[in-house]
Formats: sequence, structure tokens, C-alpha cells
Amino acid sequence: MKQTVAAFIAKTLEQAGVKRIWGVTGDSLNGLSDSLNRMGTIEWMPTRHEEVAAFAAGAQAQLTGELAVCAGSCGPGNLHLINGLFDCHRNHVPVLAIAAHIPSSEIGSGYFQETHPQELFRECSHYCELGSSPEQIPQVLAIAMRKAVLNRGVSVVVLPGDVALKPAPENAVTHWYHAPHPVVTPAEEELKKLAQQLRYSSNIALMCGSGCAGAHEELVALAAKLKAPIVHALRGKEHVEYDNPYDVGMTGLIGFSSGFHTMMNADTLILLGTQFPYRAFYPSDAKIIQIDINPGSIGAHSKVDMALVGDIKATLRALLPLVEEKSNRKFLDKALEHYRDARKGLDDLAKLSDKAIHPQYLAQQISHFAADDAIFTCDLGTQSVWADRYLKLNGKPRLLGSFNHGSM
Repeated sequence: MKQTVAAFIAKTLEQAGVKRIWGVTGDSLNGLSDSLNRMGTIEWMPTRHEEVAAFAAGAQAQLTGELAVCAGSCGPGNLHLINGLFDCHRNHVPVLAIAAHIPSSEIGSGYFQETHPQELFRECSHYCELGSSPEQIPQVLAIAMRKAVLNRGVSVVVLPGDVALKPAPENAVTHWYHAPHPVVTPAEEELKKLAQQLRYSSNIALMCGSGCAGAHEELVALAAKLKAPIVHALRGKEHVEYDNPYDVGMTGLIGFSSGFHTMMNADTLILLGTQFPYRAFYPSDAKIIQIDINPGSIGAHSKVDMALVGDIKATLRALLPLVEEKSNRKFLDKALEHYRDARKGLDDLAKLSDKAIHPQYLAQQISHFAADDAIFTCDLGTQSVWADRYLKLNGKPRLLGSFNHGSM
């Protein structure tokens, strides 16, 4: 019996290390469901709703850094994936979505449950293509997987149910290989120019986001040399805040007054791996330097006086030997003192009361009793406030949430 297209897809995903697929099955996904059942190596993870499947895949990808997969049946089924896929894409995590489709001969006829997934998912993906024939599937699948992993985002393969049940091309190879992530650093001349700029700056602040993941040691070393307080965005908290004598809290609507005033009083602000979107919280008079692996993030939310494209860890490691160490701690010490006062005020609000259990106290206790490697997740609204202010992370726990897309 010849291998079907669905079986080819399942085996390719297995070769790529995929262990589970999140979704809600349906008639148009029968080919894939049957192939997974026969293989027995990839677990089908049923969810109550396709939106949950996309969010679950995003959480898996964020925790592991590996490709995660979700699937939805034709029409309304895969349409429900869209909110979760927007979240995955804006969180820059590698997710492949398999969007089943109506019979290929009926596309364009107004058939039962007909939509056009390749148009619907275009905005929340790096790659979204319709597989209209068995011969097309191997190439489309490989490109989709590779773009999801290397571009750190969503890819969507639209698969008509009848195409999934057809025989796969005889020469189709299930082995899949993706190139390793390149480590990007700015040119040496750019780094020297940045070091020269920092030499003549006095009140330097660092603003750090999730792009600082894995760069904690280099970040603290840079702050030590520059005597620079470190402000973080919410998605940077888990990577920046712990074991950091230069941390002065978060800024923004749910942040600390110390973080806000540190940025506003800086004469030089260095943005490191952050897409902090709130223009009102950027200083208007400071020189702003931005370093980010994604060129599209440069200058997206504030004016930028100098920009460098590169991986944060590798860039800071190359920059550190060029930076002249400063001795004046006045700006740093003032920011740290402000942070201690702000921290005390917040901790006072979390004290146990004999009249009511306040949310501040509850969040503090959850943090206290949680395992050292706990995974925290919080919804939007005041939950995010309590998570930011009262969860103490030590570099092992993770904090997940829809902090860019803002979905409930």
C-alpha cells in the first residue's frame, strides 16, 4: 500500500522531533489522525477548542524553543486557531499550523464550511500556502517548517482533506533538516562607535526585553562597567530581574515608579532585545541606542539615534572589552534607592490582613511556595500587575502570558 500524503506529513514531523500535535479533529483531518494513530510516535493532544490548541502549541514552543504543531479542521475549525496563532507569531515562537481544507475540487464554489485559510492567516505567519497537489506537499511542508524555526514565528500549511488521502510522491523524502540559527553580531566598527558614544555619556540606563534571554551574565557585566541601572519590560522579567544588583524594576502602565524615572532621567538609553510599545514611557531628550536581532524592530516605537543588529548575548560579549569602565555611581545609586523605596511600598501592600486576603498577598504567597522551576502563567489585567510585582524568579521558573498580543 502506497504511503499517503498524510502519512508523509506525519513521518516528516516525526523526523523533525515533533512529539505531539494539539488540536480538535474532524472529517477533513481524518487522514492525519489515522496516520498518527498508525505510527504511534506522535501524540494527538485533544483540546476543547482550536484556539486552545494554538495557545498550547505556543506555550510548548516558548518553553522548549523547538517546533510545536497544532491543527484544525476545515472552515470554522481552523478559523478558531487564529487568535492563538497571532499570539504565537507576536511572541516569536516556532509553530506550524496545519489548517485542513474542503475538497480541492470544491474550492471557490461556496462549498459547505468554505473559507480561504491562506488569506486569513497571512497576517499572523511568515509563511502560509495551500497544498493543492501531493507533488507540492513535500516542498511546502519543508519550507513552512524551516521558516517557522529560523524566523521564529508561525507557518501555516493549508491541506485539503482529499489531498491528504492521496498517495504521496514515490520519491518524497521524509528526512528534514534545517540550518542552525546563525549568531549575528554587529561589525567591529559599529561596536567601536557605540563604545565611543558610551564613553561620553554619563547617565546611562539599560532597557531589556525577552531578547535578553540567555544573556544575563553579559547584561550584568555591562551594567557594572557603565554603572547603569537596568529597567525591564514584562517579557524581560524572567531573564533579567533575578540575581541582578542593577535592576530597578519594570516601567510602563503596570511598572514601578523607579523604572519610569530611571528612563526619563537618563541621557543615554540602550534598548536591548525589547519591543516595548508605549511611546509615552520613552524619554524625549535622551540619546536612544537600540540593539535587536530583528531589523524590523529598530525604531518601531521610539526615535533611535544609533542602531545595531545582532544577538544580544553575542553582541554584549563583543562589546564589553571595548567599553571604558565608569566610576561615577550617582545616577545608579539614586535609581537603586528609588527602587528600594518602591519595593518596600509594594511589599507593605502584600502583608496579611485579618479582614481580607488581598491579591498582592496571594501572589506573594504563590511565589513563596512555588517550586524553584515552576511555570507561571497569568491572564491580562490586574493578574499581570500582581505577577510582575510579586513573583520572584530565580532564572529557572518561566512566566508565560499574552504580553504582546494581549489576548484573554
